Amino acid sequence: MNLESTDSPSEFLNCVLDIQGNNVKVAGFTFIRNAVKYDYPVVEAITSVLPICDAFYVAVGNSDDETRALIEGIGDPRIHIIDTVWDDSLREGGRVLAVETDKALKAVPDEYYWRFYIQGDEVFHHDGLAKIKKAMEAYQDDRKVEGLLMHYRHFYGSYDYVGDSRKWYRNEVRVIRRDAEIYSFRDAQGFQKKGRPLRVALVEVWMHHYGWVKHPKLQQEKQRNFNKLWHTDDWVEKNQKPVDEFDYGNIDSLSRFEGSHPTSMQARIDQMNWSFSFDPTVKNLTPKRKFLHAIEDVTGWRIGEYKNFRIVRRFA
Repeated sequence: MNLESTDSPSEFLNCVLDIQGNNVKVAGFTFIRNAVKYDYPVVEAITSVLPICDAFYVAVGNSDDETRALIEGIGDPRIHIIDTVWDDSLREGGRVLAVETDKALKAVPDEYYWRFYIQGDEVFHHDGLAKIKKAMEAYQDDRKVEGLLMHYRHFYGSYDYVGDSRKWYRNEVRVIRRDAEIYSFRDAQGFQKKGRPLRVALVEVWMHHYGWVKHPKLQQEKQRNFNKLWHTDDWVEKNQKPVDEFDYGNIDSLSRFEGSHPTSMQARIDQMNWSFSFDPTVKNLTPKRKFLHAIEDVTGWRIGEYKNFRIVRRFA
């Protein structure tokens, strides 16, 4: 089933109802703070996975803007808000992000067998909705599968370029099964259980990460705030450049994106109010990284790649 190929609103709705029409109960969950202030596409994130969710739990942190009203404005009865207060003293390794993720995860009732996690700057591609739901059905009784792994595209500077160097992670776990022993790991990039990576099934679907796409002024403000989740105020003052706009030109390697974006992102893409261009033939790589990239291009093997998961199944 390809939701992108539907020709009318009623046809799209029938597809959504068809996806939901089975006995696999799914709850989405996320956390967010200051989404308006830093222009996070959290509404697009939530609505991108909402069609396959029976409920969605959002941990809304103490914000300096109208973030709570923004989430309420989605206007869907499946959405449940949990008001939280961030511990701003947790500055080692972005730990507070995992703490807030776990608050949202723990709010999900036991009746939901699968939990779909999405961050406030990620948007799931609609082409994968039916497939990820089928994977949930396929592995519901397979206890060896603790989560579902998906592919990532990391956009940078604009909606036309994606990072293609080793600095960007290629896959991550975004669906986990009901298990009280699974928790958010480190800075909330992934999950673990009893101190070990999850055993997962790789599903051929895509998550789009837009954390590096926003107006250069907002990106600079976001980076300054984000660094405070890892470092002291003194470190930020010493290492953060006192500039008004983020320099997107300081990047090692990008490729031009020729595919489609999630449908929930289209309005935001149409409203883009800054320009960014990059020559994809320019590769600002050290000799060592050029060598490693050459090996990956030929073999597909990324030497030394960080993997907080173990693939035990593949769902085509």
